[in-house]
Parts: sequence; structure tokens; C-alpha cells
Amino acid sequence: MTRFSTQFLFLNVGHLLDHLFMLIFGTVAALYLYKAWGMTYDELIPYGTAGLVAFGAFALLAGWLGDKWSREGMMAIFFIGIGASSIATGFADSPLQIGAGLLAIGVFAAIYHPVGLAMVVEGRGRTGIPIAVNGIYGNMGVALAALVTGVLIDVVSWRAAFIVPGIVSIAIGFAWMLFLRGGPVVAPSAIAEAKPAVQADAAPTRAALIHVFSIIFFTTALGGLVFQSTTFALPKVFDERLAEFAVSATAVGGYAFIAFTAAAFAQLLVGWLVDNHSIRWVFVGVAASQALLFVAMIHADGLIAFFIAVGFMLAVFGQIPINDVLVGRMTKSEWRARAFAARYIVTFAVAATALNLIAWLHESWGFEALFIVLAVAATAILCGAFLLPKRV
Repeated sequence: MTRFSTQFLFLNVGHLLDHLFMLIFGTVAALYLYKAWGMTYDELIPYGTAGLVAFGAFALLAGWLGDKWSREGMMAIFFIGIGASSIATGFADSPLQIGAGLLAIGVFAAIYHPVGLAMVVEGRGRTGIPIAVNGIYGNMGVALAALVTGVLIDVVSWRAAFIVPGIVSIAIGFAWMLFLRGGPVVAPSAIAEAKPAVQADAAPTRAALIHVFSIIFFTTALGGLVFQSTTFALPKVFDERLAEFAVSATAVGGYAFIAFTAAAFAQLLVGWLVDNHSIRWVFVGVAASQALLFVAMIHADGLIAFFIAVGFMLAVFGQIPINDVLVGRMTKSEWRARAFAARYIVTFAVAATALNLIAWLHESWGFEALFIVLAVAATAILCGAFLLPKRV
């Protein structure tokens, strides 16, 4: 394996861990902790809000440090910092303490998207497939968060669900630092020179940049709400709607793992499509399928609900590489990390509202209301996709 490929593997594993750590609490809260601490699910989940705010708020600082100081150094801080924060969270004895731990996890988790994605696209001509592969790893982190957390709750304790992944992340961080001692990593010429079949103009005008980035931020904001709501709430949705099949934390986590894993590979198809076809029409197709499937999920139950959930997660995960490819194509290397940071600030600033939204809707009307809101959001994303220029 070349050093370029090894670096890509480290970056992919980092994306997996980033999403895994951000969703451990969702499964723990949904399946165990609210009972152990004598709270309702709706009362407990808002304690995760501070971590989601930090996930977005610290992205710009992380991107600036990556551009001005060292992207490689920031990744070392990411691996070790998020691992140590997760271990500390595993020793929490109250909702406030677990909220503080989740805040620390969010601060370090904020590093990955602006820094890691800038490193993924650096030196590459075609970025659709690499971003898609990296996205698959991130979504496997979502899937493993549900499965690993459910198993550790049943076999060991909820504390182990935070502590064990934390130890693994710190070990990977030290391995990353050893890798960096081998010197700088340069993309092979064949990778650097490969160009997508459909490209944006070589030098987009200021008006074109404003137009495209306005759409990116608009669809990113709503996409962040959709992504966070579906990934955070799905274990609880399965707990309620698959009651005859999901009879333990491991079973609920297993169904969520299957749904997330199957959906993760949608990014590979979307990555190929955006390298070979108009992003605009790929985006329209993905957004339309989201809206239709959320409507179908409003009253779905049993195994039908499971298969619809797999379908809408395919569309939710499939949307992720589209905006990342747009950012990569429209930006220069020297400020790309900050551009990704701006995108993810928008993503997770809006996503931070998802937990309170879920709690309020679930308590007042159940998950039927949540899927109505998500269908409306997906329809708005569809409208934004139609406004993209034809050649991007």
C-alpha cells in the first residue's frame, strides 16, 4: 500500500470514528439511560445539544488552524482528543456531567470535516468517488454506533459504550503520528491528472460563486436537520415501530446497523454519478426520493417501516457527497478547509436544533409529526437543487 493510500485509510477511519462518537449518546439515551436515571426519553436527549452546537461552532476554527498551521497535526489532535473525551463521558454520573462530556466530544469532532475532507480531495482530479468512499466510512460509523453501543449495553454497561471506542481512537491517534514521521504524502500523477467528465467552469465568477454557495448553504442547512434527525432518532423509531422484532438493545442496534450499512453504499453510486453526469440532476433525483419516502414513513409500521427506513436512509446518505463535491470543485486548495468548515458550521448549527425538535415532536404528536417535518424539508431541498446551474 502506498503512503497516499495509507493516509486515505487513516482519513476514512477518522470519518467513521467522528460519526460513531457523535451518535453513541443517541442509542444509549434511547435504549437504556433514560430508564436508569428515571427520566423520559424526551427529557434526556436535549443534554446532547451542546455537543452538536460545538460540532458546528468549532469547525471554522479547526479549518483555519488546518489551513494556517497543519492539517496533519489537527488530525492527531482529533483522534486523541475525541477518544479522551469519550472515555471521560463514560464516567458521568448525572445528565449535566454527560452533557459536559458530549460538549468536549463535539469540540474535537468539529475538527474532522473541514480538515479531513480537505485532505481527502487534495491532489485529486476526480473527487466524487474518493468523497463517496470517505462518506461510506462515515456512515458506517453511524451504523456501528447503533450496533456497538447496543451490544456493549447488553454485554457490559452503557459506560463501556463510551470508554471502549475512546481507547481505540487514542491508539489510532498514536499510529497516525508514527505514520507522519515517514514524511509528506504526495498524490500519484495518475490520480492528480484524472478529471471528471462533467466540470464546472475553470474560473467561476464572483456571481457564480455566490449563486452556488447560497444553494449549498441552503440545502446544507436543511440536509443537516434531516441527517441528524434520522440518524439520531432511528433507534428509537425502530424501538417503537418494530416492537415485535426488536426486543433488546442489541436487536434494535442490529436493525439500525442494517439500515445504515445498506444506505451507506448509496454514496458510491452518487459519487460515480456526480463525476460523470450533471450534479444538478443527480441532486434533484436524490432530493425527490427523500421527500416521497418520508411521506410513506408517516404511518408505516412493522417490517414495512424497516424497508422504507432503509430507502430514505439511502437518499439521506446519498445527498452527503453532492455538496462536498460542489465545495471541492468551486474552491482553491489554500482556503478549501475553511470552505468545508463554513459548510459544516451551517450543517451542524441547524442539526443542533434537531434534538430539541425530536423531543418536542415526539412528546406532543409522536414520530408521525417528525416525518411530516422531514418531508417538507426534503421538498425544500428539491427546490434548491433545481436552482443549481446546469454545468456544475
